[in-house]
Amino acid sequence: MSISTPGGPERRPTVVSTGKKPAAGRPASGAKAGPAKPAGSPRAGGKGPRKPITPVKVSQGRAWGPIALFVAVGVLAAGIIGYGAWASFQGAKPWDKRANAIDGIVNIRKSDPDSLKYEAHKAGPLTYKYSPPVGGVHNATWQNCMGDVYDAPIASEHAVHSLEHGAVWITYRPDLPQDQVAKLAGKVRGVEKMLLSPYEGLDKPISLQAWGYQLKVDNADDSRIDEFIKDLRVNASVEGPTALCNTGITATGTTPRELQQQPTQ
Repeated sequence: MSISTPGGPERRPTVVSTGKKPAAGRPASGAKAGPAKPAGSPRAGGKGPRKPITPVKVSQGRAWGPIALFVAVGVLAAGIIGYGAWASFQGAKPWDKRANAIDGIVNIRKSDPDSLKYEAHKAGPLTYKYSPPVGGVHNATWQNCMGDVYDAPIASEHAVHSLEHGAVWITYRPDLPQDQVAKLAGKVRGVEKMLLSPYEGLDKPISLQAWGYQLKVDNADDSRIDEFIKDLRVNASVEGPTALCNTGITATGTTPRELQQQPTQ
């Protein structure tokens, strides 16, 4: 048996509108979802697709601090490398070429080699062309030159023999200030093939001698003193680097040893 609804034929349900629009992107209730519009489809009103927005670049100031630091470090490194290369090149030069490059040095080996010649040791007082002398005939006994600091003049005849063995003899005026004398003594004391003594009649406050070389300066702070010592100590030896500087005379006095030992009449 069939059951029918009151009022005749079957009724469809009534749809009641709530007045609300469907959420964006959702089809209305009961409506079928249409195909999605392709990207870039024309906008309403016939206008073309939207142009992409170009990002705006924000100008920022350069970080000059790190840049300046980087440049400074680079310049310093280049300077260090350059100096090292120069120093290496200078050190590779022969000692005599380095010595000749010292400003103010007198190379008597080149300018007056005859003054340095001698045939044998001689006793007694000797006459020298240069003051202080830088070579030539000399006494058989050398002045001890193991970093000896003499507080009184010594005999040139003995000092020249020390030069022959490769010593550097530093002389100074007796009136040189004591702080200057102390600086010179600091360069000499305890250094083999070095000796220091006052010397009367110098035309400059300080004079340095090696065999065949001389340099005169005004004060003990002159950097050329160290250059002279570095380039000529031992190197200027006539008898080679093994020539002795110990077992020499240590007495002061401007007359040769054999005359000093003679009894006075």
